[in-house]
Amino acid sequence: MIRTRQLAYQYPGGPALRFDDIDVPQGGVLLLRGASGSGKSTWLALAAGLLTPTAGDITVAGQSLTALGKVAGDAWRAKTIGFLPQKLHLSSALTVHANLAIAQWAAGQAQDDVRIREALTALGVDELAARKPAQLSGGQAQRVALARAVLLQPKVILADEPTASLDDEAATQAVALLQATAMRYGATLVIATHDARVAANLDDQIGFQPLFLGRQ
Repeated sequence: MIRTRQLAYQYPGGPALRFDDIDVPQGGVLLLRGASGSGKSTWLALAAGLLTPTAGDITVAGQSLTALGKVAGDAWRAKTIGFLPQKLHLSSALTVHANLAIAQWAAGQAQDDVRIREALTALGVDELAARKPAQLSGGQAQRVALARAVLLQPKVILADEPTASLDDEAATQAVALLQATAMRYGATLVIATHDARVAANLDDQIGFQPLFLGRQ
């Protein structure tokens, strides 16, 4: 679940970004809409515990993030948050399998080849485990990045502009993939986007709500 109250953040020398209160149940979907610069990336960073609010409170998966220290925050984030960035950041020097294994290492966990295989299989890319990112299509790379994001079975999946630069068919597939994956793991899904196609392609799901940032 995600709950915010009077949430705000201010960058040094900049205006305060203030966000409407929300309550999203576990397994629900939150769609962050707004133009570039409206605060979507800031909201995601707050939800991931990467930024500390300058005012208000945000609670994610039962944890208030307002006073969470760095060490505790890193540990919480590793086991709670799965992040799908707009730029996928797959290591070009590593195989698909190794890209997932390094995620386990970064979370302080021993390499679990069974779990890696299960995550890749769930996203339909298990046969690509020995390939490197340069050998993948755009859609395949996105599936691998999503497999990495859900590898540790997070409670929350954050997706930043997942349909950017995709044609209509690929955008539809990307949204369906995100929803299906979140439902598979019982995760709360947050999609930040300026793409109106995302809302059109989201299926009705418990807890779905939009949050518009900035002037509309």
